[in-house]
Parts: sequence; C-alpha cells; structure tokens
Amino acid sequence: MLSDEELLRYSRQILLKQVDIDGQLRLKQSRVLIVGLGGLGSPVALYLAAAGVGELHLADFDALDLTNLQRQIAHDTPSLGLHKVDSAMARLGALNPHVQLVPYRSGLDADSLDAAVERVDLVLDCTDNFGIREAVNAACVKAKKPLVSGAAIRLEGQLSVFDPRVETSPCYHCLYGHGSETELTCSEAGVVGPLVGMVGSLQALEALKLLVGFGEPLIGRLLLIDALSSRFRELRVKRDPHCAVCGASHG
Repeated sequence: MLSDEELLRYSRQILLKQVDIDGQLRLKQSRVLIVGLGGLGSPVALYLAAAGVGELHLADFDALDLTNLQRQIAHDTPSLGLHKVDSAMARLGALNPHVQLVPYRSGLDADSLDAAVERVDLVLDCTDNFGIREAVNAACVKAKKPLVSGAAIRLEGQLSVFDPRVETSPCYHCLYGHGSETELTCSEAGVVGPLVGMVGSLQALEALKLLVGFGEPLIGRLLLIDALSSRFRELRVKRDPHCAVCGASHG
C-alpha cells in the first residue's frame, strides 16, 4: 500500500498511465544495486530514490575527493574525505526517507558480488573500471538479472541494457569482449559534467522502464551520445552465440 504522503510525493508520475498506482507499487517493492556512486551513479541514485524505488543497494569503495565535485552531484563540499557511500546515503535519506539504503563500502569478490546481485531485481553499472564492469556483467548473466550499463569520457557517452531474461539480448561481453585494462578513465582523459549527468539520467529512466514494465528498453541497442555536436546515434547490437559469458546460458 501507498500512504497518503507517498501518493502526494509521487503524484506527478502516478498521473502517467504507464505508471499509475500499480507501477508505483512495483517501484516500492523493487530492489536495485547501483555499482559506483560517481558521475553516473549520482544522478542514477538521486532519480531512483526520488521516484520511490523501495531499496537502493549502494556499492562504492572510494572516499570523496575534491576533483569529484565537478560532476558527482550526489555529494558536496562538507562531505570531502567521507566514504562516497556515506555521503550519498546522507543525501538520499534527506531526499526520500521512504527508501531503504543498503551500503557496500568495501570491495566485492566474485562470491560477494554474486550474492549482492542475487538480492536485487536490477543492476546499474556506473563504474569507470573495465574489470569491475566485466565482473558485474558475469554476475548478472549468472543470476539472470537485467543490467543497465552507461559510460562517459571526454565528450562522448554511451548506454545500453543487457537483459539475460531475453533470449536475443547480448551481454556486455558480447559487445566489448575482454576490452583493455589500458583504457583511459575520466581522471586521465577528462569529462564534462553535464554529459555524465545525461547518461546517468538515461540509465535511471531505463531502470524505471524495466522495473515498472513500460516502454521499449535499450535491449539490443547501443545509444551513442556526441556532446560536441549534441547528436544521438543508435546502433543495433546482437548477442554473440559463442560469447564466453552468456553463450552457455542461452544454450
């Protein structure tokens, strides 16, 4: 059930026929894991908390640094030096006290990551580390949990949804293979703040679509954002039947 306060708080999205009371209840009953509380994870966490997702599981292993504040909008200057999970929890709790917050402050090994993914309905990858992305993808494929993945660097962003419940859906590994550990991060190549905000907001939107069950999620589609020209492109992506991660799960 939704209280009178909740009905008023979420009234603007409840007005949408795609959400309504039933959709809002689905959000309240949902559990979501956000991996990374930086430039992407900040808008993801803020918008999902504001929308009334019942449980947000927050995973980040870093302390807040001054260079983060240019784009990581869940945090503020008085929180410098705090663990990002603690900084974000304070902000999210103030934004919406109805949301339950579950912290993960230390690194997750394969077993603990598997357990963390099993506990939720959906995972959002908001990291800038390829190894972590690969591990999160493998855990989601194993548990058959949808994964909303976003990335942004310099003036380019991208976004896709990988859903192992859908027979034709690729996984992250289908697209990127083993990648490269030498790939640049924002601290090395730079990034503009509103771009990560845009990608993170779109990740939150995709999560709401999946949790409530409306619209057409970005499954089998890769959205590319060119911030320099303000242009969007979409590429169709297919599942690799020989993928080392998801090939057997679809076999």
